[in-house]
Amino acid sequence: MTILITGATGDVGARVVRKLMEGEIRPRIFVRSEEKAHALFGQGAEIHVGDLAEAATIRSAMKGAHILFLVNIGPEIPQRDEAAATIAREEGVRRIVKLSSLDVEHGLAIGAWHEKGEAVIRASGVTFTFVRPTGFMTNLLAWAHSIKTEGIVRSSTGNGGRPFIHSDDIASVSVAALLEQKYEGQTLSITGPKTLSFGDATEAIAQAIGKPLVYRPISDEEAGERYSRFSGSPEETAAHVALWRAIREGRLAATTDGVERVLGRTPISLHQWASENTHHFLS
Repeated sequence: MTILITGATGDVGARVVRKLMEGEIRPRIFVRSEEKAHALFGQGAEIHVGDLAEAATIRSAMKGAHILFLVNIGPEIPQRDEAAATIAREEGVRRIVKLSSLDVEHGLAIGAWHEKGEAVIRASGVTFTFVRPTGFMTNLLAWAHSIKTEGIVRSSTGNGGRPFIHSDDIASVSVAALLEQKYEGQTLSITGPKTLSFGDATEAIAQAIGKPLVYRPISDEEAGERYSRFSGSPEETAAHVALWRAIREGRLAATTDGVERVLGRTPISLHQWASENTHHFLS
């Protein structure tokens, strides 16, 4: 059985590859940088170089593959998911495991992109599993610069909470979806163990690094202006501001038992993640 992993050098994708390798499975990986892939995985993976925006390269990688782990980001998710699903059907791929988003269930812009992606995969006729995580703990690494230079975290989420999830839990659930047929046709909605505000998350990092930090609420306008300095597009900026507003309004606070049902254990806590990542927040 050949498993093709896209996004294989990313945070979740690389963990999926390593977990398969630990299970003595040599995955096929689709990457932009062969050098980076070799540095991460050595000879443990079959490397194909290309881009999901280039149909010919993904088609070549899919030839002979049985299962596809599909990772797409940004406003182009629907188009790229559709192209990948079409090629998967034509090349005889048996199942697509898509890394989606729990925001699909809340009608947000980022979730809407994934919702359209899920729809085109369903329409393709290829068997699917959708893994829908909530906000990644790793996204909090965006705070590293302001924490190191000012001791401040700024956010427009107010006192609203989100049950942040550890990337290792996302990867473990994804591997289960890749290897176990019982998840075919299912949507796996997964969260961390507890809903925490961004102020709570700031305090967890402060405890881990042994340094006091200040959480400072800001307006949507300031949040958008700050994000736009690094954003790929105005569309992405607007999507993130809408996401943070939904958190502030308490719309994304619900937890699920998805991780426990799939893995048989409680999800990893934000405090553990903070302890694992102290080096990112210390000068």
